[in-house]
Amino acid sequence: MLTSETRRVSVLTPPRVLAIGFALIILTGAALLSLPLAAADGRPLPFLDALFTATSATCVTGLVVVDTGTRFSTFGQLVILALIQIGGLGFMAVATIIMVLLGRRITLRERLLIREAFNQVSLAGMVALVKAVILLTLAIELSGAFLLSLDFVPRFGWGRGLYYSLFHAVSAFNNAGFDLMGGFRSLTAFVANPLVSLTIAGLLIIGGLGFSVLIEVLHLRSFRCLSLHAKLVLITTALLLLTGLVAVLTLEWGNPRTLGPLPFGVRLLASFFQAATPRTAGFNTLEIGSLRPATLLVLIVLMFIGASPGSTGGGVKTTTVGTLVATVWATVRGQEEIGFFQRRIPVESVLRALAIVVLSLCFLLAVTLALTIVEPFPFLSLLFEATSAFGTVGLSTGITPYLSKAGRVLLIVLMYTGRLGPLTLTVAMAHRGKAVAVKHPEEKIIVG
Repeated sequence: MLTSETRRVSVLTPPRVLAIGFALIILTGAALLSLPLAAADGRPLPFLDALFTATSATCVTGLVVVDTGTRFSTFGQLVILALIQIGGLGFMAVATIIMVLLGRRITLRERLLIREAFNQVSLAGMVALVKAVILLTLAIELSGAFLLSLDFVPRFGWGRGLYYSLFHAVSAFNNAGFDLMGGFRSLTAFVANPLVSLTIAGLLIIGGLGFSVLIEVLHLRSFRCLSLHAKLVLITTALLLLTGLVAVLTLEWGNPRTLGPLPFGVRLLASFFQAATPRTAGFNTLEIGSLRPATLLVLIVLMFIGASPGSTGGGVKTTTVGTLVATVWATVRGQEEIGFFQRRIPVESVLRALAIVVLSLCFLLAVTLALTIVEPFPFLSLLFEATSAFGTVGLSTGITPYLSKAGRVLLIVLMYTGRLGPLTLTVAMAHRGKAVAVKHPEEKIIVG
């Protein structure tokens, strides 16, 4: 007979704990951001706007309905920064390091939660992984802040320059996209600045690779010695960056509102930055609302794919798309095995990848349909906004501050779903029955 404690443990599965944990952090952040102390002028933010901002920060998205640099006080901005850091690392990583500092033993259940949060396969070395992630995060963010300070300190002065450097380094590495430049301008003033552009782009690319891949690359010197997962992440990331660079450069070359007036070198820099930022980081050096429809469509595809598993970014993930591409390629060639680099991908991974993409498309299209009903904006702008929210990207054509209350609620749901992952959220909400060890007769159906 099950005790109440056993029942409670069985109900609170790792996906459900993660879903509840993120929700509680968002609500706490919303409560803090709605305080008069968080507002620059002392006028408290409406709770829905505070909830939207807290969700965007915790889900490391970057979509904003109020300007971060001018609407929030230093306290409010620090709350946002804390939410970004917790959201990027995952609350289980933060909780684990606090328990380690307090000398508390990490239980098996907590190790299961860490494994779920970081998309790991094995339970071995979970605490060591968290420690490595924290140290790696601090090292990368401080290095990025130092590089940004070389420009920001002379530009803004010591106090403001160092504060801006740290804020934007944390925001970039965690793929959040929040900025303090004011006027909803993001980094458009730095379109010709290689130091700021390349530092921000480098931080968001590194943050989007995934902690396990970063640790593996740091410990191994040869590409051949990397795991299949790391190889697939690195190759897919490089291909997506190259594809985005060529697409933006080609499609926007003659656009007088974006690349048209810029010198050749600046065009390359701006195209590279705009190819990197749809990997779930909402910074931009070009006006997104001025991009051509074809470019917006390319960015939508890049935002939907997103970053890699176990990273600070969102989307369906690079390895998910890589697995499906390998499946299609094997099917076209009539091969029974699916894989890369003389390694076979398990059928379970293929089915999981397919489930993630199908569920993601269903969530995204359902919310986009709802947005077209409640909002007066063009379809492409709404699809772009919805994909940006789901992929936890933060890019916008400029319509976010003008969305209705219903539209903002829909995006809050999308950001939350995108950060947790549609499969994790579905598993968390679903009632999973006992597995039945029965195999039914097989019968073929006609497909295609």
